[in-house]
Amino acid sequence: MVKRLLPALGEDPRVYSAATIRAVFRAEAQRCSPSHIRTMTSALRGYLRFLAASGLCRPGLDQAVPPVLQWRLSALPRYLPTADVERLIATCDLSNPLDLRDRAALLLLARFGLRAGDVCGLRLDDFDWSAGAVRVCGKSRRSVRLPLPQDVGDAVLAYIKNGRPMVVEDRLFLRSKAPYRPFTTSSSISYIVDRALRRAGVEDPPSKGASLLRHSAATTMLRADATLEAVGAILRHRSLDMTAHYAKVDVTMLETIAQPWPGEA
Repeated sequence: MVKRLLPALGEDPRVYSAATIRAVFRAEAQRCSPSHIRTMTSALRGYLRFLAASGLCRPGLDQAVPPVLQWRLSALPRYLPTADVERLIATCDLSNPLDLRDRAALLLLARFGLRAGDVCGLRLDDFDWSAGAVRVCGKSRRSVRLPLPQDVGDAVLAYIKNGRPMVVEDRLFLRSKAPYRPFTTSSSISYIVDRALRRAGVEDPPSKGASLLRHSAATTMLRADATLEAVGAILRHRSLDMTAHYAKVDVTMLETIAQPWPGEA
């Protein structure tokens, strides 16, 4: 990363100046992504501190590297319209064991807004069929019970009865080819979403992983007049601020409460 800047900085570190460092850094920032620039900031500062400690440049020049501002939750959530989510689910062939598994996973993601890791870790005894509930243990290892919608329960049962390999394993979702083992990483669940997007012909989706359906579920609930508290409980957010992030997608509602910029009529 630093080597990319050396031609513009010059060959002799002893003549580096704060103005030169800022100018070179800002020129590079216009050509790169924010994440790349944040990494380059650390690399360049470390390089300048090394030069100063070695007596090869003036001390304190690392302070000339401008900070990169990063506003927390500044981007809009990436989501699919409800119609596209239903298209994903509808593409599954109910006569195909692989699609039975994928449909159950997609419905769990779309109806509950689960994370890929949540779905990957589900076990057969997490489902209480008599009470119509499922136990979910998230990344914080907090266990919650959620009511099981009819279509989700039907899809899971169809997979267990007609699609899941007959092996002694308590994990719900297994690989479709022998040896029939549980998924080892959550990326396998995200791949199910990616495959469904391609199968449904959804062009240029905002993202291709399981988080896309989690964001879509939250957005759908809020547009159906669910409260932030209710959505946060389903998504298992510890802070309401995280749930409020999804309120930004309702631009029409936000326009009704936005204040005029100071000085405008």
